[in-house]
Amino acid sequence: MPFSRFFKRRRFDDAANALYLALVEQSRQPVFYRDLGVADTLEGRYDMIILHAYLLFRRLGKLEGEDARAVSQQTFDFMFTDMDQNLREMGVTDMGVGKRVQRMAEAFYGRTAAYDKALGEEGRALQHALGRNLYQGAAVPPEVEDRMAAYVRAQIAHLEGQGEAAMLAGTISFIQPQALAQ
Repeated sequence: MPFSRFFKRRRFDDAANALYLALVEQSRQPVFYRDLGVADTLEGRYDMIILHAYLLFRRLGKLEGEDARAVSQQTFDFMFTDMDQNLREMGVTDMGVGKRVQRMAEAFYGRTAAYDKALGEEGRALQHALGRNLYQGAAVPPEVEDRMAAYVRAQIAHLEGQGEAAMLAGTISFIQPQALAQ
């Protein structure tokens, strides 16, 4: 039984890698940093990856079956393997990588919990969660937070409309944020 799970999981490497690359590419859109107030720093870029990973995993979490769980887990594993590799390339020592990755994972889980909670609440809860997490408490005009919150909600709706088979095959599309930046 353990071997069958290993081989089944490996079956989704290409799909999971494609999903992860798509979310990273979306996170790197210049409009987020140029027009929507996200800091163009390592932390700001990581927070954009977290936001898009949250959106992707939220959608994958609504799919049923073992294949969906396997793709989701493999995508998550790719994400943190990439974070580990990036830290090493930046010169973080072997001793420090584990601690940094652990803090990154804690940040991921904390932010995703905040976004989940905010989406379930009324009013400006999502804007406040984005202000605390994505903008790290920096002063951002309310209209910018509103545009980012509108982007998140539009992205959720867009991802909901994508087919299960395509997602499990690693095909995903994100809406482009340019229209919301103005």
